[in-house]
Amino acid sequence: MNDFLRPILIIAWKDVLLELRTKEVVTSVFMFALLAIITFSFAFEPSPQTLVLVAPGILWVAFTFAGVLGFNRSFALEKENDSLDGLLLCPVSRDVIYFGKLLGIFFFMLVMEAMLLPLFAVLYNLPVLDIKLLLVAALATLGFSGVGTLFSAIAVNTRSREIMLPVLLLPVASPLVIAAVESTRATLDGATWGEIGRWWGLLIAYDMVFLIVSSFVFGSILEE
Repeated sequence: MNDFLRPILIIAWKDVLLELRTKEVVTSVFMFALLAIITFSFAFEPSPQTLVLVAPGILWVAFTFAGVLGFNRSFALEKENDSLDGLLLCPVSRDVIYFGKLLGIFFFMLVMEAMLLPLFAVLYNLPVLDIKLLLVAALATLGFSGVGTLFSAIAVNTRSREIMLPVLLLPVASPLVIAAVESTRATLDGATWGEIGRWWGLLIAYDMVFLIVSSFVFGSILEE
């Protein structure tokens, strides 16, 4: 087990160190999401009923498109510095590289969400720092990071990767985003754990299926 986990953590730590030096991914992702949330706050009358209806969609639109930007930057840095070729030369299996990249991207998105949620709570006056909502965010972010890592590896080798990535990723990630939005809306509306159980089930099933499938096909994508 240690032989499998150790290289994953090393790859993820390499991405974290690179981000600490450049501050490109988290900074750009955070600013994009923050601007989206602030802009949407001026687009409707902030009554309590309206907020509960539209705020979950605003939150996850900001997270989703900011995540797409982060995926692009993460793999673009690997491509520009020829680090991707170096990773392929490492004596580890391709699924280890996948989980290492996934862990780094997942960490970056969690950092961005941890900075945005308190600001979102202040701007929209909503109790988003609820344990149910935080768990929904973690599950949805894990699945989104998983498919984002896979499709980023596909798009990075194309000429128009900034356009290709959302075209490939968003249709596949739409069930995850829908489940996250509905879970968030139900949580803000005071639903119990049992009442949002079906959305929990969808999030967990999506994460399991796509993490397993992505880890198997990631190696073939990198070598093409």
